[in-house]
Amino acid sequence: MSPSTRSRIAAACLPTRRNVLAASLLGAAALLPFASQAADPKKYPERAVRVVVGFSAGGTTDVVARIMAKELTAELGQSFVVDNKPGAGSNIATEQVARADNDGYTLLFVAVTSAINQTLYPKVRFDLEKDFAPVALGAKVPNVLVVNPNVPVNSVQELIAYAKANPDKVSYASSGSGTSIHMAGELFKMRTGLKTQHIPYKGSSPALTDLMGGQVQFMFDNMPSAWPHAKAGKLKALAVTTTKRSPTAPDLPTMEESGIKPFDVSSWFGLIAPAGTPPEVVQKLNAAMNRAFDKPQVKEAYEKLGAVAEKNTPEQFGAFIKSEVAGWAPVVKSSGATVD
Repeated sequence: MSPSTRSRIAAACLPTRRNVLAASLLGAAALLPFASQAADPKKYPERAVRVVVGFSAGGTTDVVARIMAKELTAELGQSFVVDNKPGAGSNIATEQVARADNDGYTLLFVAVTSAINQTLYPKVRFDLEKDFAPVALGAKVPNVLVVNPNVPVNSVQELIAYAKANPDKVSYASSGSGTSIHMAGELFKMRTGLKTQHIPYKGSSPALTDLMGGQVQFMFDNMPSAWPHAKAGKLKALAVTTTKRSPTAPDLPTMEESGIKPFDVSSWFGLIAPAGTPPEVVQKLNAAMNRAFDKPQVKEAYEKLGAVAEKNTPEQFGAFIKSEVAGWAPVVKSSGATVD
């Protein structure tokens, strides 16, 4: 065989650009049924689901998220895995999920903090209403107004009178500037005209320690962390911040019953997905969470936290988020708190 003949045969065996393109298209077409099947929302979930939490493990948000993740796993037959991504007041996690694929396999267990952050952070890179699809409100945990036992008051109105009579002697603690605990204190000031000083701490635990030690006089804190100290006599509880009394402390009046109206504050938690998540997926997740609320183990776990849950629709949760963003904005602005 001559060299020229061998060259012609070799050239004929080489794939042309047209052949390569055609083969690629045929290969992609052959895979389309499988890709479509994998993304079929009617078959969701077909693999593990990541539930992102914007706070460290062990906190109330994390605890409630793990309760619901366990129940979603049982209800839907795939693992719902909690992934803690703390930082920037939960903004890092929230921004990450806002930009995730909207296939239902990356979700966010959101908290009241994100509603506050919309105003607290001028440069926040997410819109809680536009960038997410609400799934379900998971729980509400009331805050409780507690005072140092040596403060000579036994009611909210007595605390107001004492603070106005001793303006330089009364301060309140929080778990940090811009937190829901801080904002509850600011709302109290707005409703009463008090001029008390805010003392921020790096977390609820050191704030409670100084409250019990008398360095500060009062605080609004989550029921799970404050109530055990009140029951032990280390703190004096005056009222809960929700409009209904807490099953954990049924004898404790609400702030509104104590004459401070309107006053409805809770640390709330819920599940949201990236905007554009298929409605079938959202509805399936919502139904699974609502079924979980009826389970004895969930009711027992919530009771220990002082948490309450009500069955709700995605639309109801969306309206609730909208009201929280709008409701906290004037409180944040009044406080002067801001984070770059």
